[in-house]
Amino acid sequence: MVQIGIIRNSVILFILFFFLSCVDKQQVKKQITITPVKLNVPKFNVDSAYSYIQKQVDFGPRVPNSREHEECANYLVTTLQRFGASTTVQEAVVNRYDGVNMNMKNIIGSFNPESYTRILLCAHWDTRFLADNDVVDVTKPIMGANDGGSGVGVLLEIARQIQTSPLEIGVDIIFFDVEDQGQPNGELNTNSDSWCLGSQYWSKNPHETNYFADYGILLDMVAGENARFTREGVSEKFASRIVDKVWNMGRKIGFSNFFVDEKTPGIIDDHLYINSIIHIPTINIVEYDNTTHNRFNKHHHKHSDNMNIIDKTTLNAVGQTVLEVLYNE
Repeated sequence: MVQIGIIRNSVILFILFFFLSCVDKQQVKKQITITPVKLNVPKFNVDSAYSYIQKQVDFGPRVPNSREHEECANYLVTTLQRFGASTTVQEAVVNRYDGVNMNMKNIIGSFNPESYTRILLCAHWDTRFLADNDVVDVTKPIMGANDGGSGVGVLLEIARQIQTSPLEIGVDIIFFDVEDQGQPNGELNTNSDSWCLGSQYWSKNPHETNYFADYGILLDMVAGENARFTREGVSEKFASRIVDKVWNMGRKIGFSNFFVDEKTPGIIDDHLYINSIIHIPTINIVEYDNTTHNRFNKHHHKHSDNMNIIDKTTLNAVGQTVLEVLYNE
């Protein structure tokens, strides 16, 4: 009888312990359950971005060594400062392919400079010193509303949004100079490295010792009507996972007609030197059109590259996609 009682009591105690153990586990499970936080991604203001492009064009062609170039540089610096960025102007004299010395100004705006995790956003801000794809006034500089102005306009609006809705990660916005002063196609002894002198210089002499970013996004010609942004070859070679990240986001939020899943040949642009010299995996969002003379767009390096060709729908697709990527990091 004593043994049976002991066994009965032991069974009761075991059942009671098991029950309490289950209750405790359920309570712990409830306590550690994490409720997903809905990200508050800002809405890209396309009218604001458009106005930043207009402001640049109002200065005139932004060719290095010109008054217009100097005035626009001051505007870009003060605007970044107004949006709360820590700014640096990297100045140097670089040699154009034809021997002309050009006063270069790479303009850098940093948010959360103390943050270890960093994203690089960039575009070139200078404009072509001649209209070598045009048939009239070939020796005169172009306005560069799309080729030069559009990428800068998008990034200034993103800078404004970061000030309004701060991020925890670090973001560096770089406006590269002397990108568009390279040797025209068809000349003898063509030097492909005569392009992108500002990004070449920065990649060898970054504004900060041992600078590195998790990845970079370059914007070039991002405001053409019905523009198609393909998986450009250099981007695919060095940073295919970033192409996936950006293109998937663009399609997810409804811009699949802009971010098309098509691989196209690599081009010489600022991202080439960022990838190959400083080794930051960087992609290029750049228009591709295989029906034109150079597979960019029909206004490339022509006087028709003015405010009349800036399309707000395209601007919005690019700007909102980049914002979504940033705020989902």
